Amino acid sequence: MELLFVFLGGAIFGTIARYTLPHRDEHGSVLVPAIGAVVASVVWVALTWLGWAWDGGWIWWVSLGASVVAVIVADLAIGRHRVQTDAALLTKLTGSAATATTH
Repeated sequence: MELLFVFLGGAIFGTIARYTLPHRDEHGSVLVPAIGAVVASVVWVALTWLGWAWDGGWIWWVSLGASVVAVIVADLAIGRHRVQTDAALLTKLTGSAATATTH
């Protein structure tokens, strides 16, 4: 049951990151919340395998904190990468179209 709450917490933090960070038009609406949910769940399971108590406070802070860090890094990195690749593709396409019309 706690894993479900951690999953939902990661998804909520991912949703908050999606709508508060820049570049939200550069990726799908579910990508960042899904990253948050998966990271929180994987960290939670790894920590329980390491023997951390599921009813302790630190496992919650670490799992959800890792989720917050992951969604911020992912949102900024994906957005920055998409802007750069879209600009490069636009330059390539408009440069090719300009040279094709002049020949």
